[in-house]
Amino acid sequence: MLPIKKISKSRTHSRRSHHALKPVNYTVCPKCGQAKLPHAACEKCGYLNSSITLKVAEQTEKKKR
Repeated sequence: MLPIKKISKSRTHSRRSHHALKPVNYTVCPKCGQAKLPHAACEKCGYLNSSITLKVAEQTEKKKR
């Protein structure tokens, strides 16, 4: 069955207006200056707040076969 009337581009675009991607907020780690997500531990140094610091292990490169 076919639609009775064509739906205009502006109507389609206004319906999908909330589908746009939103930018991610980053904050600066006060300890090392690396960009990190807010309310999350820093991936580089493991700093979260003054009372919590996580131990971060360095990754070693895997051997190529």
